[in-house]
Amino acid sequence: MVRLKDIAARAGVSVMTVSKVMRDAKDISKETKARIRAMAREMGYVPDRMAQSLRSRTTKLLGIVISAATNPIFARVLMAIEEQAFEMGYDVIFSHTLKQVEREEEIIRRMISRRVDGLFIYPVYRMNPQAAVYAELERSGIPTVILGHGASFCSMFRNVETDDLAASQLLTEHLIQLGHRRIAFMTGPQFVPWSQERLDGYRAALREAQIEFDDRLIYQAGGTITEGEKAAAQMLDEKCDATAVQAVNDLVAIGAANTFLGQGLRIPGDLSIAGFGNILTAEHFRVPLTTVRQPKYRLGTVAMDVMRQLIAGGSPNSQRLPADIVVRQSTAKPAR
Repeated sequence: MVRLKDIAARAGVSVMTVSKVMRDAKDISKETKARIRAMAREMGYVPDRMAQSLRSRTTKLLGIVISAATNPIFARVLMAIEEQAFEMGYDVIFSHTLKQVEREEEIIRRMISRRVDGLFIYPVYRMNPQAAVYAELERSGIPTVILGHGASFCSMFRNVETDDLAASQLLTEHLIQLGHRRIAFMTGPQFVPWSQERLDGYRAALREAQIEFDDRLIYQAGGTITEGEKAAAQMLDEKCDATAVQAVNDLVAIGAANTFLGQGLRIPGDLSIAGFGNILTAEHFRVPLTTVRQPKYRLGTVAMDVMRQLIAGGSPNSQRLPADIVVRQSTAKPAR
């Protein structure tokens, strides 16, 4: 293993000078830094991160806690965070909560014990307004950014989110402008902030258009393809006479569309359908899906910018980003 003193001996400088070069100290010239770093690479020197961490009291680690990497919404968010973390000299460690409160608590405590320099969390939303583990995280002093909507139990941290209410309202307005008046809404869990915002946006658009809200058009659909299929089956059984369906996310919309198409309905000939999120599958579904385009990569870059300011001791604001709609073949004027 190549040590600092080996590089110093070959370069004809002191070990202190080599150490300063590796720490990018300001009192060493650019020319000396370039020469010694080139020599270190040539000799195969690899910095001892553990030793550096002990000296600097930083780990150069960022933790990211999400529900699951299989959720297509996270792919570009995580890419943006990792790319910027790499440029800043940080490594990233990931953990999945699988939407389990107990698992999330254990993961957060492990991240605290690893002394990560910063932590991004997509929280497991719960009805309880308090969560002891988030209070522990606050006491630890680790800079933390919530990826998504804030909630009472994590309100002490900055968050970066999409303006789901306005985006959902835009989507409902699109359906109304096409001529739809009976618009079913397949909603997600009631205690999850983004789900509630999307339902609120739908209701706001109806109110603006002076269309009476009908709770018989609201179907609990969770957030998966399977749950979308079940909600669609219930809707068909109840014969609610809707001419359009707005789903809480793209997976629910795709599941519902599968059921409708399986029953011989034409999309959009008999029934228009729209989702939320603009996951890759939405564009390539057998009937390309009208949806809300969330700024996923932008969410990641803004989250990293907030984290950078927190690590530097700043006090940045939470961020709420606008989204727009993408109109594809799954929505059209009602047939009747």
